[in-house]
Amino acid sequence: MTDTRIRLLHEDDWPDVIAAEERAYAPSGLSEGGAALRSRHRASPSTCFVLEDADGFCGYLLALPYPLFRCPDLSRAESDGAGRGSSGSSGSSGSSRIGGSNLHAHDLVIAERARGRGLADRLLLHLEETGRQAGYRTLSLVAVRGSQVLWSRLGYRARPEIGLPASYGTEAVYMAKPLAGPSADTVPSPSRAEVG
Repeated sequence: MTDTRIRLLHEDDWPDVIAAEERAYAPSGLSEGGAALRSRHRASPSTCFVLEDADGFCGYLLALPYPLFRCPDLSRAESDGAGRGSSGSSGSSGSSRIGGSNLHAHDLVIAERARGRGLADRLLLHLEETGRQAGYRTLSLVAVRGSQVLWSRLGYRARPEIGLPASYGTEAVYMAKPLAGPSADTVPSPSRAEVG
């Protein structure tokens, strides 16, 4: 649908975001709850988006700077000042690139009524462009519930050697893709200290 637009997430979007996240993830035990979701947004409000059309809310995407080969723990909210370097295992705060050169697509949900219209791809492409403009070199995500096949077709490469927090379950897979630059065809390998 051409009248669907992407905009930054606002305070009055939270009831829709929290309800959509719970419907999408609670059945599989992956729902993180409102406090954790809001903390991801506070960490980087300029990389969190909502989709809407003439009928209202269609979905959302929460992304934040995060060191490559690391990801937020679903069982914990981001804390102020967490993850300010590549050695931390928690997230970053602020909307600058404190977390380094990687932007992590943490949570993406399309409302049931809007599925099947390619909106998830559209949101991720918007995030890629936002990341490129801000100077990020890579984009990462954690594929859950077998979704790595979907992300692979968008250029994400599975990194099964990357350890994930237990909160993601046993089938989750870390994935990353390069955004731009002369070495855009590869994502660096993790050092031993970065894994886990």
